[in-house]
Amino acid sequence: MVDASVHLLDRGRVHADRGYVVDGYSMGTARDPNPDHDIAEFVVWSAVIDHPDCTVLWDTGSHPEAGDGYWPEPLYATFEHVDADEHDLESDLGAAGFDLADIDAVVMSHLHLDHAGGLAAFAGTDTPVYVHEEELKFAYYSAKTGEGSVAYLASDFDHELAWEVVHRDRHTLASDFELIHLPGHTPGVLGARIDLPDETVLVAGDECYVDANYADEVPLGPGLLWSERHWFDSLQRLKEEVRRTDRPVDVLYGHDLDRFTAFDGGWNR
Repeated sequence: MVDASVHLLDRGRVHADRGYVVDGYSMGTARDPNPDHDIAEFVVWSAVIDHPDCTVLWDTGSHPEAGDGYWPEPLYATFEHVDADEHDLESDLGAAGFDLADIDAVVMSHLHLDHAGGLAAFAGTDTPVYVHEEELKFAYYSAKTGEGSVAYLASDFDHELAWEVVHRDRHTLASDFELIHLPGHTPGVLGARIDLPDETVLVAGDECYVDANYADEVPLGPGLLWSERHWFDSLQRLKEEVRRTDRPVDVLYGHDLDRFTAFDGGWNR
């Protein structure tokens, strides 16, 4: 297996109702018509995969002005990135020992505003930005029309970027580093399988916001699902990756703070 390392970058905290993330979490019943709502804390993260062939940035986080009017007010009120102003991309890379100039390629798991807010740093460069075909189409459709999803901002990704479009369900980015198409949350979510010397890191990303989505197979809330059928199929694809791997597998979720913290900054660093 390749002697690569995975460095997790803490990009801050989002406060949101857990009911958006775990379907039915705060659903009322006849006996309990007004259940308490759990405003939970979720992590936003990026990662640097330092591979012998290339150094790859996974996602770019939120725009640092998310809370200062950059994000639409109703959206920010729902998913409040309370410390976005403390987490610009260049500073968070620097805290992990990297610089923008070290990045050979960027992988966008998807183009929602809490993942694509730092893409402008690569505008006008020849740094390839990997994105799935279905994601790029849906992002522009959503941002440029009144259809689709409100979670895409054209100002995040409508730049002169060196797009590398992934067209199929699997794409080998480098030795023992494979991208996996996981539609459901959006049409073009990308996860990854990274085979390190002692374990495999399986990046689920926003296919699974938190452990309940993976372990208990509870879908994301309807507001966070493009397609529940595709989401369930993608979840089974992830679990099949684990079943067919005869070595330890760590599954990295999209926003689970406890899970993120448990990995202690990454692997093989």
